[in-house]
Amino acid sequence: MRTKYYIYLSKENRQELETLIHSGESSARTQTRARILLLTDENQKKKKGTKEIASALLCSLPTTTNIRRKFVEGGLENALYDKARPGAIPKITGEIEAQLTMLACSAPPEGRKRWTLQLLADKLVELKLVDSISDVAIMHRLKK
Repeated sequence: MRTKYYIYLSKENRQELETLIHSGESSARTQTRARILLLTDENQKKKKGTKEIASALLCSLPTTTNIRRKFVEGGLENALYDKARPGAIPKITGEIEAQLTMLACSAPPEGRKRWTLQLLADKLVELKLVDSISDVAIMHRLKK
């Protein structure tokens, strides 16, 4: 397999990566990525192949290739750190939470001694406050 992405680190980049590894404050993933970049640098005298780097750092071949690609396409920060993942928008906002609390503190429906999580979830859907919600989500919100 031929290497497509060649890494040429400047002295500043190399120094930053070595500091990152030796400080021990960054995550293991970030340190592994820094080591991949240092070992794939074409400016060093003893060059190692992708397979040697992957086996030495106990990571896969695609990982080393992806880190190289990210460095070439986006720079050092892009190769070391992941992009932020925003996650899903919460279904229960402050207004819905207030309605849920009022509902949970109110008298239970006829034939019931108390509100169950499933009853609360069904009631929120019935009142059209949310499209759908699980009893587990209700539990987590009430626990807070």
